[in-house]
Amino acid sequence: MKLRKNPRARRLTLRISRVDGAVTLTMPRGVSEREALAFAAEKQDWLLGHLAKQELHRPVGPGDRLSVAGVTMDLAEGSGRRLGVRGTVIDLPQPAEKGRIQLQAWLKEQARAELIRASDRYADQLGLRYSRLTLRDTRSRWGSCSSAGALMYSWRLILAPKPVLDYVAAHEVAHLAEMNHSPAFWRVVQTLYGPHKDARDWLRREGPGLHRYRFDA
Repeated sequence: MKLRKNPRARRLTLRISRVDGAVTLTMPRGVSEREALAFAAEKQDWLLGHLAKQELHRPVGPGDRLSVAGVTMDLAEGSGRRLGVRGTVIDLPQPAEKGRIQLQAWLKEQARAELIRASDRYADQLGLRYSRLTLRDTRSRWGSCSSAGALMYSWRLILAPKPVLDYVAAHEVAHLAEMNHSPAFWRVVQTLYGPHKDARDWLRREGPGLHRYRFDA
């Protein structure tokens, strides 16, 4: 559990991250660490109950399903040494650790293709160009645009519905014209993408769940 002091806080609060289950105890001014820990102890049953409901860091494997660019894909145990795709079935090589590593690499390839497609489309609409496009596994943001026009995206956007991925691309490309979140920026997003409330709401509601899938060895 992480203790965080916040002089602007009005009361003790406990927060459970939807991404990794980390617990943060926020302390207002004038509250001692002993009082804060006693408060957390009183909330132990509540904490354990909520943590039990979270499916954290679940390794993927045969029998699972993933949404890839909006298409539901079934993961199956393959007989070859390399990952194979048969329609909506992904055959994973064995052992499981090898299969997950190859699956992650394949998902990154799909993410790059989809994000280049969307970014190029929106940049063309603006008549502007980005300098480069990179993928990372970021937890704090789904994308960014630097002052030099470099776009960065979370590759896990490939696990989101395609309209959500497109919205993030439109959002970041809009920064090529407006490096801020002013009303002018949101007008550019509206022009590129159209109504975006549903996509933003989906990311707030379902986005953290995309980080629960484990693809490492």
